[in-house]
Amino acid sequence: MSLAGPTAKIGLRINLSRDDLLMRAGIVALAGLLLLIVGLPLWALLAKGFENRDGQFVGLANYVAYFSTPALFASALNSFHVATVSTAIVVPLAFLYAYALTRTCLPGKWLFQGISLIPIFAPSLLPGLALVYLFGTQGFFKALLGGGSIYGFDGIVIAQVFYCFPHATLILVTALATADARLYEAADALGASKLRVFFTVTLPGAKYGLISAALVVFTLVITDFGIAKVIGGNFNVLATDVYKQVIGQQNFSMGAVVGMVLLAPAALAFVVDRLVQRKQVALLTARAVPLIPRPKPGRDIAFTLFCTVVSMGILAILGMAVWGSLIKYWPYNLSLTWANYDFATFDANGWDSYFNSLRMAAGAAIFGTALMFTGAWLNEKTSGFGAMRSAVQLLAFLPMAVPGIVLGLGYIFFFNAAGNPLNFLYATMAILVINTVAHFYTVGHLTATTALKQIDPEFEAVSASLKVPIWRTFARVTAPICLPAILDIAIYLFVNAMTTVSSVIFLYAPDTKLASVAAVNIEEAGTTAAAAALCVVIVATSAAVKALHLVADRFLFARLQAWRRR
Repeated sequence: MSLAGPTAKIGLRINLSRDDLLMRAGIVALAGLLLLIVGLPLWALLAKGFENRDGQFVGLANYVAYFSTPALFASALNSFHVATVSTAIVVPLAFLYAYALTRTCLPGKWLFQGISLIPIFAPSLLPGLALVYLFGTQGFFKALLGGGSIYGFDGIVIAQVFYCFPHATLILVTALATADARLYEAADALGASKLRVFFTVTLPGAKYGLISAALVVFTLVITDFGIAKVIGGNFNVLATDVYKQVIGQQNFSMGAVVGMVLLAPAALAFVVDRLVQRKQVALLTARAVPLIPRPKPGRDIAFTLFCTVVSMGILAILGMAVWGSLIKYWPYNLSLTWANYDFATFDANGWDSYFNSLRMAAGAAIFGTALMFTGAWLNEKTSGFGAMRSAVQLLAFLPMAVPGIVLGLGYIFFFNAAGNPLNFLYATMAILVINTVAHFYTVGHLTATTALKQIDPEFEAVSASLKVPIWRTFARVTAPICLPAILDIAIYLFVNAMTTVSSVIFLYAPDTKLASVAAVNIEEAGTTAAAAALCVVIVATSAAVKALHLVADRFLFARLQAWRRR
């Protein structure tokens, strides 16, 4: 009996040591994989910028040529101009909309919230196509421009407001949803005016959300390719310059230089956002009283009208794209037809591009979700091994700062290199899946990490004391508890894979062309109606998958997550 205790402890130590070795081996493998799909392509892109067309090292010659070419340097200034103006418009609009959703008694709140999310399901070129129908050379409301043109700066800004609005709104809804009612009660007791309360309580409480929303919008605008490609006209920006250098002029070295220039502001915005988030403190304490808005007719009517106007603008752009996709011959024959949905008439791949997108999106959702959740679990639950875990964390955060078109260009230089043993992946469906997972890795990793941090470490401790292998605890306890978060990651990847353009524009082959890329090619050929039709199909598919997600989520919470309810 006296030896039973020590023997059991020795067995426990052996079991823990074995699990720890497995976890550390998994961390090393994860770091290697992330280095392969994120780090090395970016390194290849950086190296290409120091070479000439023949692959010879030329130092900073390409960068000197870029900054000394007025047309190319002007594109950088144009990108900053568009991003700054778009951010200045989107953030106030999104703040007021989020305020209406969280701080007022808004009738039909669920409807307004749903409408605000519509642009997320659309490729970025959809608002550009809709604006062409509305205000283009033969647009429905061209006369309202007074002789001006929608092509260029104005068109890009309007389309970017539509495209970026839901991203800012989601951030600001989260920021405004947490408020302590005691602060507002104290302000009322002290006789503070509503305006003063707004500037001294509401805005300071949401300042980190405002900064994050501004940085996200700025990054989205400056790195977007689809909108500028459709409605930019002669107004060049960095993202279209990369495309022109690589596809138009086959100048890969200069394309790499423009890509690195495009990477700089996105990376800077990401670093600033991380520094801001470190300073953020909890706004709700254990003693806080949740703020529940009370009916105020004047305020509620004003915000209802505001949300109605914004929602009508979103629906108008989507509706114009749908209507344009059904028009026989704009603007001479406005009768309706399904002919524009016969994609084989406009593109050699026909409907195959759409089914390629479905396959790619499903592959990204399955492979990406497994990788992101398992990777976050390894990084969160491994004890010690700080240096390797920090490396994984860095590589997991890196994609957030990398524009899609830059990552795609890096994949060309890395996977298409003659001496690379992974060269066989180039121009296959596999590389499209890998690129998409890498591009959207950060958000999935953060989602999984947040879910895992909510699980009490006692689960692992109890499992270890019972000599249950760590992988069995993961499969039977950790994954089922985090199932809603896992489903969120899968849907996030699927929807973004359906709508992405910039990250895959350089990587497809004729038999792996995606629907979003086909829409760009069809629009380039001048068949705007068919391009709009393909975008509408993508929107309908993404929205349908999201609706199924909501149903499945409700089912999972009702059945598999019943233990959460008391």
